[in-house]
Amino acid sequence: MAASGRQPEAAPLPEERRWSATDIRRLQILSSRLVTGSFAGAYRSVFRGRGLEFQEVREYQPGDDVRNIDWNVTARAGRPYLKQFVEERDLTVMMLLDRSASLDCHTPRGPKSRVAAEACALLAFAAASSNDRVGLLTCTGRVEQFIPPAKGARQAQRIVAALLSGEPEGSGTDLAGALDYLGRVTGRGTTLCVISDFQCADFRLQLAAAARRHHVVAMLVTDPSDLDLPDLGLLQVTDPETGGRRCIDAGSAQVREAYRQEAAARRSQLLHGFAAAGVRHLELSTAEAPIHALTCFFQARARQGRR
Repeated sequence: MAASGRQPEAAPLPEERRWSATDIRRLQILSSRLVTGSFAGAYRSVFRGRGLEFQEVREYQPGDDVRNIDWNVTARAGRPYLKQFVEERDLTVMMLLDRSASLDCHTPRGPKSRVAAEACALLAFAAASSNDRVGLLTCTGRVEQFIPPAKGARQAQRIVAALLSGEPEGSGTDLAGALDYLGRVTGRGTTLCVISDFQCADFRLQLAAAARRHHVVAMLVTDPSDLDLPDLGLLQVTDPETGGRRCIDAGSAQVREAYRQEAAARRSQLLHGFAAAGVRHLELSTAEAPIHALTCFFQARARQGRR
């Protein structure tokens, strides 16, 4: 989890970093539509409310759970009546989004920042549709923007507009500082989603501290080229956060194997850090739409019967 392990990446393409007002509106509309149905159900099954609250009684229908029959009302009415409950939700979902330059690097499938933004938009609208509070903190080497948690579709739209608009002012990545900041401004019991490529200095202590206070999910944004260097001959590569440049021989099998081994070791160290902190993680790859990875993660967690 150290900055010294950063992989070389191609320089970002400026035109791919910008989102137009049309792009933002399209993402808002698409996300609000996608969170209906199975995705919304998967979200609610994992991020459960505090319990069930009695709503009303209604007449029993074949197939209803007989354990919910209200025997007092049934005795008075002379026919079976059922208690109905609604989930009592009082959840706060906080998203910590890494907006550092490493996520804007060009890949054949587009920059990682787009996948990260789409995942945030889906989570924001899922929270809004479930009447949960949702907020956003963006960071680079500094805290860029903080939107306090609130409910409703307008809050989700505000978050989507915020995470796509403007260029970040900072450089580098400081997840440790961002986690410290969230620890000061959020109460206990928040569901915290950290969306990043996690290419930064060590943040394990801060992540473990956050996991003791909150339900934390690490969302690792990846690209297939993170683990395998393509055979493209001599490449001029740039570290997007420091500006450092170097030339590498991607046509060398020895160089590609060394790259593969270092990338695998770095990934293993990162996943071990998540496990040691007690943090669940999922991978958001540029190779597929984030709704698939999120839905699979939620469904798997729901089958385990745990939040």
